[in-house]
Amino acid sequence: MEIFTTEVADRKMVVETGKLAQLANGSILIRYGETAVLVTAVASKKPREGVDFLPLTVDYEEKLYAVGKIPGGFIKREGKPSEKAILSARVIDRPIRPLFPKGFRNDIQIVATVLSVDQNNTPDILALNGASIALCISDIPFDGPVGAVSVGMIDDKFVINPTVEQVEKSKLYLVVAGTKDAILMVEAGAEEITEDKMLDAILFGHEEIKKIIEFQEEIIEKIGKPKMEVEIEEIEEDLEKAVRDFATPKLLEAIKIFDKQEREDCIDKISEQTQLHLQDQFPEKEKQISDVIYTIIKEEVRNMISNEGIRPDGRTSDQIRPISCEVGILPRTHGSGLFTRGQTQALTVATLGALGDVQILDGLGIEESKRYMHHYNFPPFCTGETRVIRGPGRREIGHGALAERALEPMIPSEEDFPYTIRLVSEILSSNGSSSMASVCGSTLALMDAGVPIKAPVAGVAMGLIKQDDKVTILTDIQGMEDFLGDMDFKVAGTAKGITAVQMDIKIDGISREILQDALEQAKRGRLYQAFYLI
Repeated sequence: MEIFTTEVADRKMVVETGKLAQLANGSILIRYGETAVLVTAVASKKPREGVDFLPLTVDYEEKLYAVGKIPGGFIKREGKPSEKAILSARVIDRPIRPLFPKGFRNDIQIVATVLSVDQNNTPDILALNGASIALCISDIPFDGPVGAVSVGMIDDKFVINPTVEQVEKSKLYLVVAGTKDAILMVEAGAEEITEDKMLDAILFGHEEIKKIIEFQEEIIEKIGKPKMEVEIEEIEEDLEKAVRDFATPKLLEAIKIFDKQEREDCIDKISEQTQLHLQDQFPEKEKQISDVIYTIIKEEVRNMISNEGIRPDGRTSDQIRPISCEVGILPRTHGSGLFTRGQTQALTVATLGALGDVQILDGLGIEESKRYMHHYNFPPFCTGETRVIRGPGRREIGHGALAERALEPMIPSEEDFPYTIRLVSEILSSNGSSSMASVCGSTLALMDAGVPIKAPVAGVAMGLIKQDDKVTILTDIQGMEDFLGDMDFKVAGTAKGITAVQMDIKIDGISREILQDALEQAKRGRLYQAFYLI
């Protein structure tokens, strides 16, 4: 057994290896104060066949014995993951997913089991650092390490890993994850703080992350295993040239079609024609042909935005799609708002209830009930697809929590407005930025229901295209720009300041200047949309 110790925010962080879960590829027990999390990383021995994505699963297991509680209900054991557990799993997943080798198709499972919680040191931040260490010391190929901290702001001073008591006094709760050189993920809720303060908080957190990564590197150097070989199928040069010669001229026309459905139909038709044209020359190479077509689309869309300043739907980099707002469209509900931005449309409905309708929380935290809640639904018809509907998925829960966090500072106190408030956002059509549409729809629904919110909240999703040294920041990204771009940066807030941020970056080297420009451009977009909401 090996034990490693460091200090983070004047508290000891201890990592133990070699004692628990020894059959996993990598396993560690990480402690911070009296909070302890067991994190394991396991990968299958062979790649999964027939998939074109990384089959990574992250499970965050909340055990109520960790806080000396017996589960409620008749069964008296932990059941499906709580909303908090799902959100914590997403926080772990998002920064580590981009760091696996491109083309790696082995099943990977990260399991973070919360064993002890002291209510001062949150286990989710601990679990993310533990996941990085478990992966790095294992034989699973991973381009880490990744470090994470939370940041609070009390009396205009930043605090690393604030305690529960400090969080209650803080105007900001920010989670930052990154490598030594780059920020990979940001998740924040705030009470109308300025763009400069948010930027300073992110960079303040990153400085502490660098120290955590140095600690992880010491562990890796001492006990890290050699990495397994990655089996990646190479595309033949002749096949790639043939696909490019046949498909590129057609795809250049297709990506300039403004309408999403028409554009996708045209690309699908070109893909079918390419497959048919090359099936005799390259038999049983359908997947490789599809991969080359995807590469062409990605290259040409990025070149068009970066070099010509034109986006797939014809907009300039800082232009927002046409907006329309309606309220009171459902006669028997307490409040309703329909927000449409381009081909993205959110119908949000507000319901008011008595204080006895609060949501009772049976989790690891001290908080026992929730008076304001937001639920986000993303049915298959909103993207013109079919699939089985089996309740909310992890993405829907994450987007709902983001919109909830954006509006929460504007909700009146229980003394001023003694009602339980539930918002439900139904995404009726989606071509990017649907979570931010639900933020705008929420403002409309709350005002229609007569809830005296402190100020209207709007949200916008920002994107980034970085080609060599040329950087293009995009306002109000649509689906294709999100999928092919380098950043998804959602910012929500009022005219006064930011209330929520969620950022995922797919590349290294995002500078302070780029972040600052993105936040300022987001502010302009937010204020533009707030004008329509009022």
